[in-house]
Order: sequence, then C-alpha cells, then structure tokens
Amino acid sequence: MKTVKISFSTLGCPRWTWTEVFSTAKDLGFDGVEIRGLGDELFAPAIKEFRDDAISHTKAKLERLSLEIPVLSSGAVLAVDEKADESCDEARAYIDLAQKLGTPYVRVMGTGEPDITAGNFRGAASRYHDLCEYAAPKGVTPLIETNGALSSSDAMVAFLKAANTENSGVLWDVHHTVRIGEECVAETCEILGSRIKHIHVKDSEMVNGKPEYRMMGYGDIPVFDAVRELKNIGYDGFASLEWVKRWNPDLQEPGIVFAHYVSYMKMLSEL
Repeated sequence: MKTVKISFSTLGCPRWTWTEVFSTAKDLGFDGVEIRGLGDELFAPAIKEFRDDAISHTKAKLERLSLEIPVLSSGAVLAVDEKADESCDEARAYIDLAQKLGTPYVRVMGTGEPDITAGNFRGAASRYHDLCEYAAPKGVTPLIETNGALSSSDAMVAFLKAANTENSGVLWDVHHTVRIGEECVAETCEILGSRIKHIHVKDSEMVNGKPEYRMMGYGDIPVFDAVRELKNIGYDGFASLEWVKRWNPDLQEPGIVFAHYVSYMKMLSEL
C-alpha cells in the first residue's frame, strides 16, 4: 500500500531551533513540517523566520530541501464567544502568513478542548464562514479540526452545512474521532470523505480511564486502518505526527519518536 506524505508537528519538538526542525525533517525523510509554534513562540506570524524580512529566505531553503509546510496550526477557537474576536484576528493573521508561504491550509478549532465541552457552534459556523471567505482569494483554506464536540463526523457535517461555504475542509485528528467520537475509522472516512484535507495521527492506550501516549504502533489507535481507508478514497495529503510534547514534557524525546514514525509509515507502505 502506497503511504501518504508524512510530516511532523513542531508541537513535538518545542525546544528545537528552526534549523534543527528542517534539518531533522530532511535527514529522516519527511515530506514536510506542520507549524505549531517554535521555541517560546506559539504565534507563527511572530516567529522570526516567518517575518517579512526573512520569509523569502525561509521559502527558498524549504524549496531546496524539497520540504513543504502543509498547514499552519493556529490556536483559534471559534465556538468560545469570549475568545471569538481574538481568535478570528489570529486566524486571519495565519491566513495572511499562509498566503505568503504558499501554504494551503490553516487549522482552526471549535472549543479547542479535546473532550466534549459546551460551545456556541452556531456562532462558530458563522465565524468559520467569514474566515473561509476571507481566505478564498488568498488561495488558503481554513480547516476545522475534529476535536471536542466535532469529533463526531455527523456533528462535523452539520457544522459545515451551517457554515455554507465552498472554501472549507476538515483536519481529521484520528485520535479524537476514535477516543472521543467513538467512531471506527471506516465510518469517519465514509462520512467525511473528500472533506478531509489533512490528518493528525498519534497513538495511545487507555490506562485508568485516560489515554497515555505511545510511539506509533505501541498503542491501539488504528492508524493503519485510517491510512488504508484514506488511500481507498483517493486522499493524497499529509499524515502529520502530532506528538504532544509541548503539553506533556515527560514524553519521549522527538528525535527518537520522529525517526520511529518514519520507519512505521514506511512499514505501512510495504504492506
């Protein structure tokens, strides 16, 4: 089975420099890097390599290395009314940066909480519509992530219908739909189908009622099945490893985990 393109989120290497990020990606055989902060800076437009005076050099370096930035993952939460204005400003800044970088997607969220929490999803759909319309002439598509209440594919489809915009798509976090949405990956793929534009993968097993993260293949998240289902529907995007070390500093070091991920995905491609 031919595998999808692979990337890792910088969420997994919060202490690395930009040079360490792209050098490791190239050396290990990744196709791209997903941006979710760098060092102490979570707001991507403020990262020095992405400022106007440096962005041309950054793009040229990535092009020479045949590396892509498939998505900029913002922290924008659209279903939390008290954060809505700030989040929409953040999302627009990410969209502007994505246009400059030639990055096709920007991640936004509902409440931002992995567990199902209350939120104003009607308001979120309206805000998402406006962001998608803002992004369309810039060649960028905001992707709404399957987390929290949107870990249900039916809920996600309803959200997208309410948003009513053609310039939309889904970032499928496989861990969230399995653990929170309690869906099998075949069901998620069947319901969301071509709406899926980017995926996050991570593995875990349940210990005392809570997920404990594991390197790929050491937990029970059906990543192989997810990749197989995606290939069956013609998905040609990225499978991005979201190793959440920024929020869980005791997790294994990124160099070890990233190298293992490359080997694991290569193994899947040979099955």
